Amino acid sequence: MFRETLRKRGVRVITGLGKYFRQIDKNGNGFLSQAALKEALKVFHLEMPEADFESLWLILDDSKSDKVDYGEFTHAIFGEMNEYRKAFVRKAYMKLDFNKTGSVPMVDVRKCYCAK
Repeated sequence: MFRETLRKRGVRVITGLGKYFRQIDKNGNGFLSQAALKEALKVFHLEMPEADFESLWLILDDSKSDKVDYGEFTHAIFGEMNEYRKAFVRKAYMKLDFNKTGSVPMVDVRKCYCAK
């Protein structure tokens, strides 16, 4: 049910949540506590009954670390990318990694991308 609600709300909510998560991540480690996730969902009007939230938390925090990262959150909501998107991402990465080093420094990204 939560997954469908988020999908109906669209990309803006997901990207907004990501931005909000980064803002409230005080130590910059990419992880959120249960209270922080609950607050974020409240801010974006995605509140749910406590029992449903507890179930969601159990799914997201499968490592039982009492924290969840944004990547885990989006993966749980959207699942794996389809093959078309994976191929597109691989193609873009290959273009960025023209030295075939397996990593792409920001300098190389700037050479290929203009945000204007």
